[in-house]
Amino acid sequence: MRRSVARNVSVLAVAAAVVSVGGAAPPTYSPSAVAPLKTPVAVGYGGAVASVDADASAAGIEVLRQGGNAVDAAVATAAALGVTEPYSAGIGGGGFFVHYDAKSRTVHTVDGRETAPLSADTSLFLENGEPIPFAEGMTSGLGVGTPGTPATWRTALDTWGSKPLKQLLRPAERLAEDGFTVDTTFRSQTAANQARFADFPASAELFLPGGQLPVVGSVFKNPDLARTYQELGRKGVGALYRGPIADDIVRTVQEPPVVEGATRIVRPGDLTRRDLQAYETIRRAPTKVSYRGLDVYGMAPSSSGGTSVGEALNILERTDLSEADRTQYLHRFIEASRIAFADRGRWVGDPAFEDVPVRGLLSQRFADSRECLIKDDAVLKSPLAPGDPRRPSPCGSTGEAAPTTYEGENTTHLTTADKWGNVVAYTLTIESTGGSGITVPGRGFLLNNELTDFSFAPADPAVHDPNLPGPGKRPRSSISPTIVLDRHDRPVLALGSPGGATIITTVLQTLTGHLDRGLPLVDAIAAPRASQRNQATTELEPALWNDRKLRAELEAIGHAFRQNPEIGAATGVQRLRDGRWLAAAERVRRGGGSAMVVNPAP
Repeated sequence: MRRSVARNVSVLAVAAAVVSVGGAAPPTYSPSAVAPLKTPVAVGYGGAVASVDADASAAGIEVLRQGGNAVDAAVATAAALGVTEPYSAGIGGGGFFVHYDAKSRTVHTVDGRETAPLSADTSLFLENGEPIPFAEGMTSGLGVGTPGTPATWRTALDTWGSKPLKQLLRPAERLAEDGFTVDTTFRSQTAANQARFADFPASAELFLPGGQLPVVGSVFKNPDLARTYQELGRKGVGALYRGPIADDIVRTVQEPPVVEGATRIVRPGDLTRRDLQAYETIRRAPTKVSYRGLDVYGMAPSSSGGTSVGEALNILERTDLSEADRTQYLHRFIEASRIAFADRGRWVGDPAFEDVPVRGLLSQRFADSRECLIKDDAVLKSPLAPGDPRRPSPCGSTGEAAPTTYEGENTTHLTTADKWGNVVAYTLTIESTGGSGITVPGRGFLLNNELTDFSFAPADPAVHDPNLPGPGKRPRSSISPTIVLDRHDRPVLALGSPGGATIITTVLQTLTGHLDRGLPLVDAIAAPRASQRNQATTELEPALWNDRKLRAELEAIGHAFRQNPEIGAATGVQRLRDGRWLAAAERVRRGGGSAMVVNPAP
């Protein structure tokens, strides 16, 4: 578990007691207090926060205690995650923000996805007509998109927030300045990036002090990031898109600073000041499907999360999953996932460049035309060809299957709610674990490598690929922040997860586990996961892999499996019938998550 040092926690330690689901009052803060411990579930009043990190959740809770709303808390939590989870998120990346407004009982979204340079075209990752090695795109300036996270904060706060950015950044500033205690997750993620970080002076200085991995139990500080946050607090997030910070970003992308003697091929990118100045978030209408009498809202393209989760739910709507045994349930879940990924590969891309048939993908008519492919005693062949949502035909397909492109799994998700009933589900990322591996010198944050989410080249030149690079284009994402409302447009729950393309299956499995199988939200999050993404084999976490009876029954139908040690790391909040909030996070994955409420109650 991760704790900040004692002197750091003037806003963090105050919230230490809120993780308890008991009714004891929080203790008075003293300088000797420690930061809160992690707990996967908390219940109470006044609002809730769930994230992967205790310091980050506590930052959000403190904002709620000071009268801030769910949007304010989400920004404060996200900024703190940029300190303690720098390999998963930060101001060098982007994300998708879904907000429920309690006053109007409506859901709104912000697309804060990174964009390709205005000079980019379909040959971005080609050399002599052939795709470059993925590793050379991953660790390069070439893979860096224009960051969207700071602009997302500005859009959300200007539209729904109640506190100034400067105030919301203070917990993260102190956390960066005074430090947090290194845990095993942070060390292991640093170790996985050691060779990359060592090739970039600023990354090596920050993450490999003295040339060594950070020691578990040591204090990790990032004073450069603290100063960057202070500058954003004084000048606004526009300071990242214009001025000295922008100049530093452009210089780093165009001339990646590599240590002398490094043998790694590090390609420069073409991100310019013009790209940063031109960046804008997009307020998009959310996706919406009806499921079991509830309305499920998600993120529309450029993310494929809302359309894919929504299509799969529509496919599963015809099956009583509450009465199905585990084998039947997993079989249907896997097949619905396979179909949704087949369709997203053909149809989903940046809607500014592609004609994405969102309404068709989310129609029950199209789902029914695809659901009829599923058999109880057989498995669909993968890769499965897509259907045509514009002209659905029973069990029909069109064209060739599109493979699922690789997406980095180290993203992070946070969920917040406030005493007025507002809710936020926010997933943010820098793509791969450690992003591009390149830290902006003197600024304390890593740059993303989100452009590697584009297809480097079409799998079949004869078949249109909606996810090829283009000027200012947003690469397709799987991020799936989700909010569920009842028939009176009141919040039931909100959730999301990191995990690259497995985000979609994680959110889908958690939703069906809770809504259909009756699992408490924290148990639905903890349940062992499967992930099928229109591939020959389905990934299973160890608990499912080691269930020999279950696996044998599924294999007898025709399923094939491979192991994945960990899929996703979800968080969520739930509105209970008596008006209390329940916050839920992982019990074990990524070292466990952190769920907190403002005023604990039994």
